[in-house]
Amino acid sequence: MKENPTGGNKYRQPEVNIGLTGHVDHGKSTIVEALTGKWPATHSEELRRGITIKLGYANADFRRCSNGHYSTNVKCPYCGLETKLLRRVSFVDCPGHESLMAIMLAGATLMDGAILVVAADEPCPQPQTREHLAALMISGIKDIVVAQNKIELVTDDKAVENFKQIKEMIEGVGLKDVPIVPISALHKANLDVLIQEIERKIPTPRRNPEVDPLMHVARSFDVNRPGTKPENLKGGVIGGSVVQGEFIVGDEIEIKPGIVLNGKYKTLKTKIVEIRSEKYRIEKAKPGGLVAFQTKLDPSLTKADNLMGCVVGHSGKLPPIWEELELETFLFEEVVGLVEKLKVEPIREGEDIMITAGTATTLGKVGKVARGKINVKLWLPICAQTNKRVAIGRRLKGRWRLIGYGTILER
Repeated sequence: MKENPTGGNKYRQPEVNIGLTGHVDHGKSTIVEALTGKWPATHSEELRRGITIKLGYANADFRRCSNGHYSTNVKCPYCGLETKLLRRVSFVDCPGHESLMAIMLAGATLMDGAILVVAADEPCPQPQTREHLAALMISGIKDIVVAQNKIELVTDDKAVENFKQIKEMIEGVGLKDVPIVPISALHKANLDVLIQEIERKIPTPRRNPEVDPLMHVARSFDVNRPGTKPENLKGGVIGGSVVQGEFIVGDEIEIKPGIVLNGKYKTLKTKIVEIRSEKYRIEKAKPGGLVAFQTKLDPSLTKADNLMGCVVGHSGKLPPIWEELELETFLFEEVVGLVEKLKVEPIREGEDIMITAGTATTLGKVGKVARGKINVKLWLPICAQTNKRVAIGRRLKGRWRLIGYGTILER
């Protein structure tokens, strides 16, 4: 990876994470490419199948010229004037396929706002459109802009009909002042209006750099090439988004729940050797964008996303590890993600459910059930704060479907 050609002080880490969510094949990745020039699906299996499997990240500079035109270019593509940088944003591209819902839920944890992508050439809502909208609501994300994509494929009347369907869906979940922007990502049409609405609707959250830092691990890997000599090996790398506070190079960090040793989870402690944002070295990592920490860990511990779902913080400052949860549950009236309407039945004692907390997903066996509260024994432990919302899924028709959420109660 290259050094920052402009110097460490001039590189700007993104200020805000904006999710791209919606039904499979509605053009989320195409929108990211149109705005950033980067195709977010970089894994070979994603490219082969043409869908997003893992979370994809790409950054863009939002700019505006003195004539009020929005773009991502230094020179305005509409009038040729120089543009002023408004802020740097990071797009989190989430998978739309129904079998990858857990990864989408993990992505929602890292978002400050979201673009819900709806294709104009299909009836709205599609199953995963409803499911992703529900996931955003569970995650507490209400700063949403709808991109009505693929308008080049439909007539004006069809576009208006689809627009009304989108509006009805949005209002049906109690959201207000959600802009719906017709665009063609393929032809890069109306992207200026989309940027303008994002600037209006999705502000950069206020951050407190003094709080104890936390990062959710979305990926972990070994950067060493096969055949690297032992003396040249680099420590394991963990990647994700900082959700609060700030990390600096040299910090002693703790990683929970950690790794399995002799059948039990062991918390890891290590040191940050280097921090990267995009391809650049930075001295400090704060909320916004994807960052990667090179550590002193044995790279065998971090390879193949081994630590995905963990939480990183300063030693002794992390939330507790849970092997068993007490949850206050809030279930939907209907299962989302299915074409047909299916009522959500109450959670039963003894059934298996899926729990997603942050970037961690695990199954659990339900124990005692009483008055909207359940006890769940987890198959894999998670690290999470008390009162944190977790998504609850149930296996229906061969897939895990989102049926509601729960709030972690104190022990």
